[in-house]
Amino acid sequence: MTLPKATKYGMVLLCLVVAGAVLGGFLAFGPPQLYAKSSTPEFCGRCHVMETEYEAWFHAGAHRRISCVDCHLPNDTKVRHLIWKGIDGMKDALAFYGGRVPENIVLSEHGTQILQENCQRCHAETMARVNEERQCWFCHRRLSHKRTGAMATWTP
Repeated sequence: MTLPKATKYGMVLLCLVVAGAVLGGFLAFGPPQLYAKSSTPEFCGRCHVMETEYEAWFHAGAHRRISCVDCHLPNDTKVRHLIWKGIDGMKDALAFYGGRVPENIVLSEHGTQILQENCQRCHAETMARVNEERQCWFCHRRLSHKRTGAMATWTP
């Protein structure tokens, strides 16, 4: 008995998805402490394109006590955090090993939204008294990795 082509492709696709999920689960939780290590600023700073951002974070004030993932990944639910950690991690790895990392790293639209959500989550009491429509770094310009340690001025 011969299976139709669509069924064969469906079975192959299903096997690839299952194998990817098993491999992803192993990489995330299998090797000792890989998940914990990949959440540290030192891990993020290993990549030479992130050295400047790591140094800026290291020398920054109050935010030096938090990790990159505290700002740059969603932290409202564990599931959403894990999904985006996987997506962003794979995008970063593919860009880095594929040689497609830009000289000037710019936060994506999704990254901007996540960063704003995390600012509002951590500083909820303060946010209740300010205009929440503006991005936090509009006023707090020195939070930007590129401007940390230097006096930044806003010009229209």
